[in-house]
Amino acid sequence: MSNDKSGSQRHQFADWVGREDEPPELVPAATVVLLRDAPGGLETLMMRRNSKLSFVGGMWVFPGGRVDDDDYPTANPDDVVAASRAAAVREAAEESNLDVAYNDLVPYSHWVPPTTIPKRFATWFFLAPAPEGAVTVDGGEIKEHAWWRPADTLARHAAEEIDIVPPTFITLMELAEHLTVADALAAARRRADDIPHYATHVALDGKTPVSLWHGDAGYETNDASAEGPRHRLTLSKGGWRFERT
Repeated sequence: MSNDKSGSQRHQFADWVGREDEPPELVPAATVVLLRDAPGGLETLMMRRNSKLSFVGGMWVFPGGRVDDDDYPTANPDDVVAASRAAAVREAAEESNLDVAYNDLVPYSHWVPPTTIPKRFATWFFLAPAPEGAVTVDGGEIKEHAWWRPADTLARHAAEEIDIVPPTFITLMELAEHLTVADALAAARRRADDIPHYATHVALDGKTPVSLWHGDAGYETNDASAEGPRHRLTLSKGGWRFERT
């Protein structure tokens, strides 16, 4: 990827700061982070979206998409978590041709984007062991796929070879701490009673976009210069920087 394209990504994030339009409705969605053990360590399935798509076009993402009406259980039609699980299974099949077991999904995190972006998906992230079978993509919505170690994906992003979004970055950063699928799933299960929820605010540090989360000194005021505790991701050229104190 050229530097110009990566610069366009940062410009897109900067455009999310300070918009005063009526916030778009939040749409429930699901993402499944498929994991496999490899000789070099834990790998995740990454997929590149078609650059012509209006939402995160050209980005490398995990399989996922919006929750459909048919994903809600008949017995409990208001259970958005169960619906998100069903959506994660369905999207994995549609985008990768892999049959992920519903009960293998481990809730991992929940993400709400800034009110300033044009499309807003409230997304449950799940971890799951990758099932047997070859990954195939349709060449339409998804253009290509790869199995990469989290640290290698982050290195490609830092080198401006690929584009990702902040939830993907944070997830990969955390998964890079684990050597095996079993380790990653066990860690996710241990935080089942305290699953992280990220309601994102955005601000500028000079001309650099910053994603802010609860606990950051600038979170309530959208002020990246506020002194105090940090819980943020600074989208700097040449390498994003995560801080949490």
